[in-house]
Amino acid sequence: QVQVVESGGGLVQPGGSLRLSCAASGRIFTVTIDVMAWYRQAPGNERELVASVNTGGSTNYGDFVKGRFTISRDSAQNMVYLQMNNLKPEDTAVYYCNVKARRAGLWFDYWGQGTQVTISS
Repeated sequence: QVQVVESGGGLVQPGGSLRLSCAASGRIFTVTIDVMAWYRQAPGNERELVASVNTGGSTNYGDFVKGRFTISRDSAQNMVYLQMNNLKPEDTAVYYCNVKARRAGLWFDYWGQGTQVTISS
């Protein structure tokens, strides 16, 4: 079984920064990780993509990021990070780490339990 655990959420004032971390562990050696990503979900909203990074280092960001966030990955440690700067109240949400992996031609989606990010003065 593969576990995905996020950390680094909290309460920050508008304009502040946070760095989220995500670690994939357990029987992660039984699969090949392809994409690691961050999603978020605010109350009453659908879950949306924040940022993703594939094994080649190519990144993709939600339109709302607008240069404020940076995703990075340590493939050797099966970790992914999200540096968030210039945070706004509308960034308040639960942030989820997602790992897309494959084994024997099958794809697997692993999710963490989420970490709360609250932007408020």
